[in-house]
Amino acid sequence: MIFPLEQLVEFTGNVYEVTCASIRRAYQLSMVRDPEIDDNDGKVVSLAAHQVFTKTVEYQIEKQ
Repeated sequence: MIFPLEQLVEFTGNVYEVTCASIRRAYQLSMVRDPEIDDNDGKVVSLAAHQVFTKTVEYQIEKQ
């Protein structure tokens, strides 16, 4: 899987938020050594972005 560029172009929400969510998800995936990473040729960021854009993983903004 490559980075979901088409989904990024069609995205109408806050790009900064979705980028931060994807980066955080990529970190989580790499820390737990998720087996999906191997299925994705080791491409952690594209896997994380795909999960965020397809809403497989949801995120929320915490107020500080």
